[in-house]
Amino acid sequence: MKHINFSGLVCAVLLLSACSHLSAVDNTLRQPTLPDNWQQQSPYLAVQDDWLSEFNQAGLSALVEKALNKNLTLKQLAYQSQIEEQQVKLSGAYIWPTLDLSLSQGRGKSVEPTSYATTSSISLDLAYEIDIWGKLSDSQRQANLSYLAQKATFEQAKQQIVADVIVAWFKHLSDKQLSTLYQARVRNSEQNLDIIEQGYQQGLNAALDVYLARNDLNSERSRLSQQQANERDSNRALQRLVGEYPDAQLNIESDIPFISASLGKGIPSELITRKPELVASWYQLLAKDAALAFAHKQRFPSLAIGASLSDGGETLSDVLSPASLAWSLIGRISAPLFQGGSLKANEKIALLSLKQSEQAYLDALYSAFNSVESGINQEESLLQQYQATLAARDNAVIAEQLSFEQYQSGLVSYTTVLDAQGRSYDAQSSLIDLKNQLIANRVSLHIALGGNFSTTQLSKSEN
Repeated sequence: MKHINFSGLVCAVLLLSACSHLSAVDNTLRQPTLPDNWQQQSPYLAVQDDWLSEFNQAGLSALVEKALNKNLTLKQLAYQSQIEEQQVKLSGAYIWPTLDLSLSQGRGKSVEPTSYATTSSISLDLAYEIDIWGKLSDSQRQANLSYLAQKATFEQAKQQIVADVIVAWFKHLSDKQLSTLYQARVRNSEQNLDIIEQGYQQGLNAALDVYLARNDLNSERSRLSQQQANERDSNRALQRLVGEYPDAQLNIESDIPFISASLGKGIPSELITRKPELVASWYQLLAKDAALAFAHKQRFPSLAIGASLSDGGETLSDVLSPASLAWSLIGRISAPLFQGGSLKANEKIALLSLKQSEQAYLDALYSAFNSVESGINQEESLLQQYQATLAARDNAVIAEQLSFEQYQSGLVSYTTVLDAQGRSYDAQSSLIDLKNQLIANRVSLHIALGGNFSTTQLSKSEN
């Protein structure tokens, strides 16, 4: 067989096309303009890691660990990470040569004259595309970046699951405390009704007071029934998060802490490398850039070589004889000449997809900053509301006691008593709700700032 000059073949291909594609990512995105400080300026403190321990709740860490290992949504993302990992291996395989072996044997019949023939064949084929433009490398780079993006997405999902479990834990606690408070309201209304009815029988109270007391009792019973349903719902929601629905019975007994300690917020520029969501968005952007490079190089000529070793005969022993084997070595250049504009359209689609990802990255970046700013502002507002409501609760409890004493002395009507009791219980309910809101907002701030929920083995969930 005639010798093929592969060096000349490569040079010929080089003359047919341009150099490889450079990155098309907007350079301003690599060093975006970021604020030096948060709008709600506070003394610089490093972002807190291991923030799960801040809530100091017995049993919460164990429940979080269950969620990390059993939550169904997290398991789906873990499998997606494994799929992306296999995609990396798959893209890497295209860079290597392929070697295929085929062995066949058959028997046929011919007519006039009738005869039978047995045929056997064997073939060993080697094929290899030389990655002169780096096209296959771009494909592998895209797969690697997609895998890194998925890993960062999985890490963000883990943090969000932890946050959801904590919020659901305290939501259930607040629902239980509200149920206890509403039970106390029912008992108080029953006692009031008993006192009013006794006074009515003695001619001391009007019939209107009896009807008002009965109406108040029925309203409180209705409110209690609704709150108990809310408590059961929050318990089921927590079961779902930890992956133990519908069999788990979560009996949580604890107090809701008052979160007032200052939180380290770091500086805005740290957020880009600390928050997994932004890291994932950046890797996705770079993956789209690699996809554009691949689509661009699809329009270039390709250079491939192939080798084949084959033989045929009537028996397997014939085809396996080294003396009769035939071989061939082939070099091939192929270049797309006309494909109806599909290659150009694919490159344009890849470019537009890259530009779309640039905007998605900017959107994620500024949304992250906005989430931090909103969380800081909300925490300050909730703390002010809590202090004001605490003072209102103390005054309302005193007013409730005084109003009932004055009613028994005939100084005020029973509607005044009902109004004072309503204010007292509303203030107590608001305090429970505000403490729960403070915790939920603090958890959201931790997520927005990108702090790690744990520095222990708890963060190493199973995939």
